[in-house]
Amino acid sequence: MMEAIGLSGMTETPLVIVDTQRGGPSTGLPTKQEQSDINALIYGTHGEIPKVVVAPSTIEECFYDMIEAFNVAEEYQIPVIIATDLQLSLGKQSCEELDFDSIRINRGKLITEELPALEDHKLFKRYELTDDGISPRVLPGAKNGIHHVTGVEHDQEGRPSESAINRKKMMDKRLGKIASLRVTNAIKVDAPNESPELLIVAMGSTGGTIDEARSRLAKEGVKTNHITVRQMFPFPSEMLEPHLSAAKQVIVLENNATGQLANLIKQNIGAHDKIKNVLKYDGTPFLPSEVYNACKELN
Repeated sequence: MMEAIGLSGMTETPLVIVDTQRGGPSTGLPTKQEQSDINALIYGTHGEIPKVVVAPSTIEECFYDMIEAFNVAEEYQIPVIIATDLQLSLGKQSCEELDFDSIRINRGKLITEELPALEDHKLFKRYELTDDGISPRVLPGAKNGIHHVTGVEHDQEGRPSESAINRKKMMDKRLGKIASLRVTNAIKVDAPNESPELLIVAMGSTGGTIDEARSRLAKEGVKTNHITVRQMFPFPSEMLEPHLSAAKQVIVLENNATGQLANLIKQNIGAHDKIKNVLKYDGTPFLPSEVYNACKELN
C-alpha cells in the first residue's frame, strides 16, 4: 500500500491519509490501543519524498487538522498523514462547538484560467523548477495543460529523465518544499513552570490521563510540564528543544514497545541523558495511576 505514498511524492499529487493506530504487527490487536506506526509513517516509502505527519490529540484537533491536512497537501503538493490512535478514534469526548465559519480552502498553485497555447513538441511545465520548489498545476483535461505524469524521475514537463543533473535538481526541489513547514500548534504546550522537575512528552490520546496524574503530583509539590507532540514530521526540533533544556528530567510516554517518539526526539534534538521511556504495549491505554507512579519513581 505504501507504493501509493511514494507515487504521490514523486508525481507531487496532493494526498491525505488517515492512519488509526492499533496493535500490530499484521492483524495483531485490531480493537486495541497502540501508537506504533510512527516509524512506518515517516520512513515508509522507498526513496526519499516530502511528506507531513500530524498526530491530533483531541476531537477538535481531529476536525481542524483534517482541514489543514487537505490545505497543506494541495498547497505543497505532497502526501499528508493524519496519525490518530484507536482510543482517540473510538472514544467519545465532549467538545466546544466546531467553528465552520473558520474553514478556508487553499488549492495552492492551481491554475484555473486559460493557459497560453503550447509551442510545437512542448508540454506544460507541471514540474517547473521554482524558487519555493512548488510548481504550478492544472486539473486533468485543462486546455494547453498536457504533460507527462510518471512514477519515474522526470524533467519539468514530466518526461522521463535519468540525467544526473536533472535528478539532483528535482530531488532538491521536492525535498526543499517542506524544510520549514510547521502546522498549527506543531507542539501543544502546558508549561507553567520555568524549571520543572519533570517534563512529560507524549502524543495522541494520552493528554487527559497525563493531566490527571499531574494534578496529583502538583498536590505533592512536584513541578511538571506537559508537551504533546503533534507534528511528527518534519520534526519541530526548534520548538521542543527549549522545553527539554529547561527540564531536569524528561519522561516520554507512548503506547509502543520500542520508544518511537523518544527515539525521534533523540535523533533530532539529543537529550539522551535526560530522557526516560515509559512504554505500554499490552493493548490498553495508560491509567493515571501508571503515569503518576512512573513520575514518582523518576522523581
